[in-house]
Amino acid sequence: MLRDKLTEAMKEAMKARDQAALGTIRLILAKLKDTDIAARTEANREGVADEKILSMLQGMIKQRNESIVLYEKGARQDLADKEKAEIAVIERFLPQQMDEAAVAAAVGEAIKASGATSIKDMGGVMAALKGKYAGQMDFAKASAAVKKALAG
Repeated sequence: MLRDKLTEAMKEAMKARDQAALGTIRLILAKLKDTDIAARTEANREGVADEKILSMLQGMIKQRNESIVLYEKGARQDLADKEKAEIAVIERFLPQQMDEAAVAAAVGEAIKASGATSIKDMGGVMAALKGKYAGQMDFAKASAAVKKALAG
C-alpha cells in the first residue's frame, strides 16, 4: 500500500515538475530498494512490509535532523533548508505523529501489558511500542519516557 503511494507521488511530482519532491521521493524509493534487497531470502522474494517502510522513513528523518544540526553549526543554512524540505516530503508518507500525552499513555500501557518492573525490561517495552506504533511516534522520546517510568 505504501509502495503504491510512493510510486503515485513520484508520478505526480514528475507531472508537476516539482524537482525537490521528485528528488526526495527517488531517494526514498532507492533506500526502499536497498532495504528490500537486504531483507531478501531464498524463500521470500517479496519486499518488506509497511511497518518496515515506516521505520525506514523515520530513520531517514532522523538522519536529516542530525544533518540540519551540523549544517546550522557550520553556518550552511542553504543545506539545512534543503534537508528541512526533504523532511517535509518524507513526512507526507508517515501517519499522524502522536503528541507527548499520547506517547506517555502508550508507554504506560506497554509497561503494564509487558509487566515491566525495571530498566532490565526496557527492551521488551520498546519492542512492544515499535510493533504497535511504528511510524506514529518518535522512539527516541519514547525511550526516554520508558526509562524515566521504569527508573522511578
